[in-house]
Amino acid sequence: MKLAVNPPRIKGVGTAAPKTSYTQQEMLDEFGITDPRVRSIFLNSAIERRGLTLPPLLPDGSRATETQGELLRKHRVNGLAMGREAIEACLKDAGASLEDIRYLCVTTTTGLLTPGFSALLIKELGLDVHTSRLDVVGMGCNAGLNALTSVASWANAHPGELALLVCIEACSAAYVFDGTMRSSVVNSLFGDGAGALAVMAPATADAPAGAPRAPEEPGGSAEADPALLKFSSCIIPEAVGAMRYDWDDSHGKFSFYLDPEVPYVVGAHAEIALDRLLAGTGLLRSDISHWVIHSGGKKVIDAVRANLGLSRHDVRHTTGVLRDHGNVSSGSFLFSYERLRAEGVTAPGEFGVLMTMGPGSTIEMALVSW
Repeated sequence: MKLAVNPPRIKGVGTAAPKTSYTQQEMLDEFGITDPRVRSIFLNSAIERRGLTLPPLLPDGSRATETQGELLRKHRVNGLAMGREAIEACLKDAGASLEDIRYLCVTTTTGLLTPGFSALLIKELGLDVHTSRLDVVGMGCNAGLNALTSVASWANAHPGELALLVCIEACSAAYVFDGTMRSSVVNSLFGDGAGALAVMAPATADAPAGAPRAPEEPGGSAEADPALLKFSSCIIPEAVGAMRYDWDDSHGKFSFYLDPEVPYVVGAHAEIALDRLLAGTGLLRSDISHWVIHSGGKKVIDAVRANLGLSRHDVRHTTGVLRDHGNVSSGSFLFSYERLRAEGVTAPGEFGVLMTMGPGSTIEMALVSW
C-alpha cells in the first residue's frame, strides 16, 4: 500500500453541547404538539435527548416565533460559546495550549457570519493574530470531512505545527415551526453541538521548537493517534435537492428540507464511496476494524449498515450519539470519534473509516490507521 511517509495524525478531540437539553417528549409538551403523525416522528426517532436553545417564553407561556435576525444572533452567540468549549477540551486531550494553534478551520451551516467564526474565535480566544484560517460555510452534515482534507493538507505542509478543525452547529438557530410534516421531520432530528479535532504531521529535524507534545492519554505514545491516510468523495448529482437549506418566503427565514428518499440514496451509494476509498490500498472491507459514521438519523444509519454489511456493534457510537444528542450536523462524527477514543480499544496496525453524508448529495470518507 503506497502511503505518505509521515502522514498527519489526529492528536486530540473535544466536543461541547448546550447546557439545556430536552427529551423528545418534553419537546412535544413544550410546543403543545398533539398531531399523532408529528408525535410519531418525534417518538420513533431513536433520539432520547438533544441539546437545544429554545425560543424565549411569552407571557402566556408559549414560545416566541424568532425572526431570521434573532436566529442569526443565536447562531453567533451560542456557536462561539460551544466552539470555545470544544477547542479547550480538544487542546486538553492533545496536551497542547492555545499558543500552539497555527491553523484554524471552522465549519458551520446554521447561519452566515462575516467575518466568520474563525476570525471571531481568534479574537475570543486571544490566538496569535498570524494564525492561518479558513471558514467552510453551507456544506451541511458532510462538511467536517470536507474541511479535514484542508486541515490535513495544511498540517502536511507545516510539520510539527498544530492545526484545528472546529465544527460549530447551532441547529436551534435554523428552523421553521409550522406543524407541517416537512418541518416536523427536521425539528425532530437536529441538536446543537460543536466538535474540535487537533491534527499535526510529525515534526522534521528543522521543525520549530515548542511544538505540542504527543498526548500521554490514551495510549501514552504517538502510536495511539490515528494517521490520516486517504480521503474520498462521492457526489450524487441527481439528488442535489434531496437535502437543502434555502429561503422560505412564507416564513421570512431559511428552512431545511430532507427528502424522504435520503436514507436510500445514501445507502445505495455507500459501497461506491467505500470502494473508492480503499482502491489501491490493498485493503478489504473486512480489514476495517473501526467505523465512525455520521449520526444522520435512524433510517440513514440502518441503510448504511445494510449496504456495508456492518453490525450494530460497528455503529454503536453513531447510534449512541444520535440517542444522546440527535443529529449534530457536521460535528456528529467528532462526537462518535471522541467515544471511540475514550474506549481505548484501538490497537496499532488497525484501520478505521470516518464517514459523513450531506447536501449535494454527498458522501465523504477518510481512511485512518493506528
